[in-house]
Amino acid sequence: MSGGGRDLPGWLDAGLLPAVNVLLALFAGGLVVLLIGENPLHALVVLLRGAFGDLTALGYTLYYTTNFILTGLAVAVAFHAGLFNIGGEGQAYIGGLGIGLLLLALDRYLPAILLLPLGLVAAAAFGAAFAFVPAWLQAWRGSHVVITTIMFNFIASALMVYLMVNVLIAPGALNTESRGILPSGHLPQFHTIAAAFGFELPATPLNLSLLWALACCVLVYLYVWRSRWGYALRVVGHAPRAAVYAGIRPQRVTIAAMCISGALAGSVGFNEIAGVHHRLLLDFVAGYGFTGIAVALMGRNNPLGILLAALLFGTLYQGGAELAFEIPAFTREMVTVLQGFVILFSGALAYMNRPWIVRLHARLSPAREAG
Repeated sequence: MSGGGRDLPGWLDAGLLPAVNVLLALFAGGLVVLLIGENPLHALVVLLRGAFGDLTALGYTLYYTTNFILTGLAVAVAFHAGLFNIGGEGQAYIGGLGIGLLLLALDRYLPAILLLPLGLVAAAAFGAAFAFVPAWLQAWRGSHVVITTIMFNFIASALMVYLMVNVLIAPGALNTESRGILPSGHLPQFHTIAAAFGFELPATPLNLSLLWALACCVLVYLYVWRSRWGYALRVVGHAPRAAVYAGIRPQRVTIAAMCISGALAGSVGFNEIAGVHHRLLLDFVAGYGFTGIAVALMGRNNPLGILLAALLFGTLYQGGAELAFEIPAFTREMVTVLQGFVILFSGALAYMNRPWIVRLHARLSPAREAG
């Protein structure tokens, strides 16, 4: 999408424009801080210190970032095929169910070196399987994927409640959670790895799933922009009729894109169940699937942009908790308002600033060429 009749270079479209949107969101958040009688600059310092002030804060920030990378990539892959997958929340939920069932069944029999890769496969497979049904309905029955994926979020939630209350709850447990997974099913956390090499790091939930999320950024880039399957994906997303004329079957591309999207969202369970909670429980997804939509929009559906947007939202999650703790007048609900401003300016109003940036670039470009 262009403004002013002229396209922007990639570095402006994917770099400067999102940065301007974030600054506007922070400015709007600063007005909220002023309204409650606090100093916006002080609030910003507290937020950044809460997210990056020490190794503990950094660990939590990167832990949140991991989930946002995976759900953001999930939305982006589907979006390149012309699909809006709003079911990341449910797919992540079912992915966690998949890895939880596998770890609970095999943690007594297999070592970690075999069990954890199988767990990752189970999380991705369950997430992909849960995305397959909306994909099939879209491809072969014309049921809009936005509607079906929203509905499937509720199905995933109801299914998890039934299983946790009636089937998987630990005997005699007061909370709706399964028995603890044995250590062979625990994904190593960074502070335990550091301790094995003689270094001391504070205990945080950050674990090796961060490396998997970074690997997914590379894999998605190679798939979408450096493979013939990714080319077919983008052709279907941009020009479905041209894709049919070229011999590409949009139905197959739709199902493949949604299954890959579901597998990426399901990988959140790898982080949450194997890396942090070490048991199955309710509500472990905590809105990561929905926030992934904003991450993908802000990152322009590009893996690098998604990585940076995920880090921003990880900063808001962790720094916002510190902000609510240090400034009593700034409640958790106001942190949500700040996140909402980022989503508003980076999503719904993403192109509001594009026309004047295009005009400014058009004026400066002849001046540079003349110079």
